[in-house]
Amino acid sequence: MEKENQFYHSVSIGNVKLDGNLFLAPVAGYSDCAFRHLCKSGGANFSYTEMVSAEALVRGSGKTHELMVRAPGEDKYAVQIFGGNPETVAKAALIVADEVKPEVIDINAGCPVPKIVKTGAGSALTRDPDRLYGVVSQTVKALKEAGKDIPVTVKIRSGWDSSSLTWKEAAVASLDGGAAAVTLHPRTRAQGYEGKADWFLLAELVKFVDGRVPVFASGDIFSAENVKACLEQTGVDGVMFARGAMGNPFIFDETKRFLLTGEKYSTPPEVRISAGMEELDILIRLKGEQAACREMRKRFCAYSKGLEKAAQMRSSIVSANTRADFIAIFADYLS
Repeated sequence: MEKENQFYHSVSIGNVKLDGNLFLAPVAGYSDCAFRHLCKSGGANFSYTEMVSAEALVRGSGKTHELMVRAPGEDKYAVQIFGGNPETVAKAALIVADEVKPEVIDINAGCPVPKIVKTGAGSALTRDPDRLYGVVSQTVKALKEAGKDIPVTVKIRSGWDSSSLTWKEAAVASLDGGAAAVTLHPRTRAQGYEGKADWFLLAELVKFVDGRVPVFASGDIFSAENVKACLEQTGVDGVMFARGAMGNPFIFDETKRFLLTGEKYSTPPEVRISAGMEELDILIRLKGEQAACREMRKRFCAYSKGLEKAAQMRSSIVSANTRADFIAIFADYLS
């Protein structure tokens, strides 16, 4: 049997076996089925939907279903849900299981956005381990009793603020509740997405969990070199790209190549822009041209980074309204 690479290797989440350990993180407003499709094509071993409101699912909001649609060619994926009420989250998980049958259901206990936190969800759960335990344990129990063999995972933050680092208590609550994996974004709720992620806490979490379940890293993962450094310094089982994948869904294959061979490779601009156009076309089929083009403005701004005359391009991108507009903007990169 071939020995696995020290850094790039398979990983299991409960009963779900994944070929590798490079994931697309749940990113609000970004990781929809169109972008997840491209990331899957670009080498992502697993991907997460943007977070879905448990309350909205239970109320029957049709819009939430759009967030959960499985991407073309996406054989394995996770739906991330958020909520502060254990019973509601458990009911929502059953709806997710019935409607889209994901391989994993992930609970968001890390989002720092005030409108999420004030409902008792997101980062609020990281500082309320009893409630987090209730959310996880009731969700695991509900799925099991319904005969749904779907692992439940949890994503946490390091704590509320620098004076209240509660990652360990949150990890205990998650594990005791039956979580099959824990992801840590080692920033506090107060930091938001500013400052530096504290990878030391990832290493501490790995030691604490001691192999009971996989531990995944999120935060400051922008390049293949970042991934290798994170794996070396922390011992996590896998990493999640969030902002690092924006504008380059091929970063997963680039990273895999680097981890396996040490070769640094950058996907040509023409390939990235063509991927952006494919993403636009998927969104057009789902939402119509006008809505898709509005959504792709921010995404094409990311795709344009590093291109010649990128600043000039972005001034045109933010007012593009049709597919033809984008074709004209990127004419030099499209054959």
